[in-house]
Amino acid sequence: MAVRELVGVYDADATLWGEVSYWVGARLGQRHCSLCDITHGLFTAKPQWRECAKELPVPFTSFHRNDQPEDVRACIGDRLPAVVARTESGVVMFVTSAELDSCHGSPEALAALLTSRLEKH
Repeated sequence: MAVRELVGVYDADATLWGEVSYWVGARLGQRHCSLCDITHGLFTAKPQWRECAKELPVPFTSFHRNDQPEDVRACIGDRLPAVVARTESGVVMFVTSAELDSCHGSPEALAALLTSRLEKH
């Protein structure tokens, strides 16, 4: 099962209101998305994540819960955030929300987890 692409889906919406409400909620401790914590700083993508993503052997694409492709949505359901893999067989769960939590906001930890899993496929 060769992985062609990794797709991360944030537990946030890709609208101005969605971005603002997530940002405020996260600052107040009322909202949390471990994938957001890994890939983004206060306002923009973390430089460390951009570097880690470039080093992955397959492309990493990300979406918000409201703009994710239908095949990805069918795989993830409401188990957000998550990372799925596109393979020749279809879309499969690759990293769960709990596993993203275990990265503790570290781009390097997620990159190591993804690389390790990719080596097994």
